[in-house]
Amino acid sequence: MIPRIHQQGSNTLGLLHYLYGKGTHEEHIDPHLVASFDNMAPDPGRDPSATKRHLQHLLDQPLSLLDADRRPDQHVWHCSVRAAPDDPILSDEQWGDIARRMVAATGIDPGDGAGCRWAAVRHADDHIHIIATLVREDGRRPDHHRSGKRAQAKCRLIEKELGLHRVAPGDGTAAKRATSAERHKAERVGRERPAREELRETVRRAVAGAGSEGEFFDRLAAAGLLIRKRIAPSGDLLSYKVALPDDRNGENEPVYYAGSTLAPDLSLPRIRERWTLPAEAASADGSRPEQPALPDVTGPAFARRRATAATWQALLIIDNGDDGRAAAQIAAVGEVLDALAKTSAAHTRTELREAAFVFERASRSHVRAVRGHDRALRQAARDLVHSGPALGRGEDGATTAMLIDMAFFLAIAAANWHARKHHAQQAAAARQAAEHLRAAYQAAAGESMAVLRQRGQRLAPRARQRQADLLHEVLPGLAARVQAEPGWPALAATLDDARRAGHDPAALLTEAAGRRELDTATSISDVLVWRLRRSTHLPALPEPPHDTLARGSRRQGSSAPRALPTQGGLNDPSRQR
Repeated sequence: MIPRIHQQGSNTLGLLHYLYGKGTHEEHIDPHLVASFDNMAPDPGRDPSATKRHLQHLLDQPLSLLDADRRPDQHVWHCSVRAAPDDPILSDEQWGDIARRMVAATGIDPGDGAGCRWAAVRHADDHIHIIATLVREDGRRPDHHRSGKRAQAKCRLIEKELGLHRVAPGDGTAAKRATSAERHKAERVGRERPAREELRETVRRAVAGAGSEGEFFDRLAAAGLLIRKRIAPSGDLLSYKVALPDDRNGENEPVYYAGSTLAPDLSLPRIRERWTLPAEAASADGSRPEQPALPDVTGPAFARRRATAATWQALLIIDNGDDGRAAAQIAAVGEVLDALAKTSAAHTRTELREAAFVFERASRSHVRAVRGHDRALRQAARDLVHSGPALGRGEDGATTAMLIDMAFFLAIAAANWHARKHHAQQAAAARQAAEHLRAAYQAAAGESMAVLRQRGQRLAPRARQRQADLLHEVLPGLAARVQAEPGWPALAATLDDARRAGHDPAALLTEAAGRRELDTATSISDVLVWRLRRSTHLPALPEPPHDTLARGSRRQGSSAPRALPTQGGLNDPSRQR
């Protein structure tokens, strides 16, 4: 159940016309009163003799008794309370009781016999509106300070008592939601999301992995946004605003949103924190130390391999680091997801975009992120963007699946970290992002896992038995489950590839299984495949057997086998060294 305190107004009759009207989209069905301050207020919705002006006069009567200089300019208080879509339909009596509890909790009518006059109107099954005049019967102003938080607390109690959907309590770090006017405007012009949400997503993508202010603003311009900068007399940039070119107000002017109103961490000062160096890493003269040179990114597959490695290091920090460093890693995860959604193939893009969109809520809490310690993840996001769009097949597709698999566990780690801190909304957002990543993985991994399964099925019987014996030796408690999974042949092929490359399969499997819990994995064998192929620098998608290639070539009329295009050799970090 979501309460919302709307901006105060000065026109009681105007709000009543809206509450008892047909609505912007004819959505107001049977508007009528369900409760009022004295349970005797006229109801223009059900009583033909009552008018909206009658109700307005009754509500505003305490206001008219005050001298003109004592009347507040903004005297109209407005609160809506909405049930969740899966909640049962409540009766008028239940909504009336909810209205009374809300005005008592918020200080509008605390029950002392001299509260404000108010009325609750229901014009849909799932919500009510409460209108009140902000002058008490005794002429004083009500104590409705922090009424929004008080309303939220009361709704949590009502949910529990009535068995309704339990909303996770907030902590004031969420981005501002689009207003009803913004949502209706988006519907009217055929926009998928309100302009505020579209701008927030675009700005987040622009900042993902950006290395400087100049690059950030260049990305905003390249995305087609209008940009307005506020410059100090000294020439320093103070803040910025952005607008969609086709989002106009009544005067046909662009509607600009400041970065800080899109999300708390999108203000210019907070964005600049991403480029700061950790205090303990700065030298005495404040200069930035030399960083180890990294191999140049040669393509999307290599960028995804390096991002997977950075993601694994972030997992360790979230599990074992201090709060500030862990919060920085979680914030930077959002940048990696934004970059991945921007550069991945079409068949994974929708789920990745949704994962990035919902994880945005998990990236902020009252634990202040110590920026600078997230440089590896931010560099990974930068690599993903600068390496360009990835194909959905071959080594590009396989390394995308590898990275998504690791990102899934990172989202789970973020959810667990937030849960330990009692950050309910952030934990829920991270879990929701994990489900989108799970779906994206299924779309991304199809081709590569099919090739690996084929290789495993073609292993000699003695080689297959060797890998099965190894599995039972290293993971006796999980071996039966793993062998029953469709991905077991792919894991057997990977273990065989690792042995042929000179590695110790038993040691690799032990280390891969011990890195992190596997209970949340849909397929344990898939998880182990990617962990092994990443740690041993094996190609994410090995070439199919030569006899398969030869048959394919003959079908195409070629006289010689032709290797499938793969970037495995170029993108193997060990060869880059």
